[in-house]
Formats: sequence, structure tokens, C-alpha cells
Amino acid sequence: MNNLRHDWTQQEIIDLYNKPLMDLLFEAASVHRKSHDPNVVQVSTLLSIKTGGCPEDCGYCPQAARYHTNIEGNDLMSVSQVKAQALRAKSSGSSRVCMGAAWRNVKDGPEFDQVLEMVRTINKLDMEVCCTLGMITENQAMRLAEAGLYAYNHNLDTSEDYYKEVISTRGFEDRLQTIENVRKTNVTVCSGGIIGMGESIADRAGMLVALSRLNPQPESVPINALVAVEGTPMEDEKPVEIWEMIRMVATTRIVMPETQVRLSAGRNGMSREGQAMCFFAGANSIFAGDKLLTTPNPDVNEDMKMFAALGLEPQKPFTKMVQPQTVEAEDSAFASLGEKPKWSRPGHNIERNLNASGKKAV
Repeated sequence: MNNLRHDWTQQEIIDLYNKPLMDLLFEAASVHRKSHDPNVVQVSTLLSIKTGGCPEDCGYCPQAARYHTNIEGNDLMSVSQVKAQALRAKSSGSSRVCMGAAWRNVKDGPEFDQVLEMVRTINKLDMEVCCTLGMITENQAMRLAEAGLYAYNHNLDTSEDYYKEVISTRGFEDRLQTIENVRKTNVTVCSGGIIGMGESIADRAGMLVALSRLNPQPESVPINALVAVEGTPMEDEKPVEIWEMIRMVATTRIVMPETQVRLSAGRNGMSREGQAMCFFAGANSIFAGDKLLTTPNPDVNEDMKMFAALGLEPQKPFTKMVQPQTVEAEDSAFASLGEKPKWSRPGHNIERNLNASGKKAV
């Protein structure tokens, strides 16, 4: 029986978020157990295949070229380098590799062809493959699906109302359009956001409204706690308290019962006990590895010790969906179209982003 709701209101979600914590935890844990094994957690490894130099102005991101964060950039990795990293991730217990490139949007050409080959290579290792490459067109989504992509990540980041306080170089509607393009394929959707960027509880609820109204809802929803990086516009934001993270995870679980809720960025500052409460509240996925793109993350060996202490097991690959079939490049039914889509540029100014872009590196 499918009891998924796509008509959650912002006020309903605010009321959920603000429930007495013990009541919220009990409800979330009860919902979680109806659709998931509470002792199984999906483990992903996030790999930055192209770091730095991004033209966007996302206020949280140290990879934006306009901010002075001293991030060491790198060009697109080779297929052999990615394969080696994927094998390492597999041996440490990960069932999925998520490849991230600091691009505004995918551009047809040799670099995208190289990414497609990375997807083919990892899928043949019997691992789930996820990509986060920015905005993509329908044809590009089809080519990724053909290569064997399992999931595409494209976060909404925050509510539509607060979005304009975070990013001025792309529009919220572009996020939704990319997700719609992915939905025209058999690739699953991974989409969530970040808390701790100065947003209100109403904004957090607004983001969950937008995600829950997608039909189908995302198969994976990452919940990130802002890691304030020096040099970004958000460098002075206060760290998210663990209670905020627990409430956000629990609320997400209740609103989207069947999705996998991923405890993402910010885990490095959480105790084992805090993470355990997040798992109890319905989180059933994590990113493993010592780095999430450019920010620190717990050591994978420490994660496995935590799993052992809590009686958790890593989820096996292709548990939720069958493994996609890989079509080789020469047999592809979808050719490069050399597309040049006109993704939006809202054009408004965000004062703290402008101030940060004018600062010099220390």
C-alpha cells in the first residue's frame, strides 16, 4: 500500500519539526521501520573528479572561482584514476561511487565523453554510480543512463524563497528542470539540501515541501550541515547543532518515508552518539571517505567501528533497483548534439557574496 503524500504544506512540516523531540523521534523511527531495515545503512564514496574553478556564486561553496579559499584545483581525472579510487571504495565497504565535477552544467564534448566512460567502468565493477555535474539536458541524461548511471544528484539546496539569498547565477527552476530531465530516463534522483546557511525553520520546511511534491519523490535525499569554509560568504555562520540535524533527518523521514535519507556533510563534527540518534531518526545512508569533495569527513575505519558498535551493516549494491545495463560508446543510440541550452542567470546581487569575492586570500 502506497501512503506517500505529495501535498504536504509548509506549516504541517514546521509543526512536525517543532514537535517534542521524543515524540518526533518515535514517529520517525516507526515510519522508518515500515519501509527500511533499521540496521542497514547505504554507504557511498564521494569523489571529486574535477575540483575548483566553478563559475557559480553559491555562497556555501569553496570551489567557486570568485572566492579566495585556497582550494587546490585539479583538471578532470582520468578513467584509470577513477577506477582505482572506485576499487578502493569498494574494498572499504562502499556500494556506490558518486562523482562530482565543479561545473555549472554539462557541455557536450571530450570531457563529457570521458565521464561517460567513467560511468561504464564503475558500473562494470558492480557498484552503483552517481554523478553530480550541474545542469543537464534530456539528451545528456539519456547518454548517462545508457552508460549505466544509477543516480543523478542535483540538490535543491534550500527553499525557493531563500534560494535567492544563496545563489544568484542560476535559478531554482533550473534545478527542477534538471531533475525532470533525469526522470525521463531510468536513472534515480538524489536531491536534498544544506542547513545552517542562515535560513529559517520555515525555509527548511519549504525545501522539504518542494522535494516531497516531486512525483516520484527522490530515491535519495542528502541532508548536509554547512561546513563553513574560510573565504566563502558563509565563513562566519555558526555550526549546526546536532539537535537541528536530528530534527531535520526525522522530519525528512516522516515526509518522505521511502527515500534513503543520507547523513552527509558535517558528520566530521558529530559524535558517535549524535550520529546514532540520526540513524534512529531515519537516516540510512552516509558518505564515507576522508573528504567530501573539499571538506573533511570521518575516516572510513572509524565509520566501520561505529557500525560495529551500533550493529549496523552496509547495504549491498542494487538493493533498491536492479543494476543498469551498460551500452558501449560505439553502440550508443544517443549522439552528442552539441547543445547550448540557455540556463537562467537571475542577475540579482547578493551582498555577502559580492563582499567575499572582493576579499584577498590570507
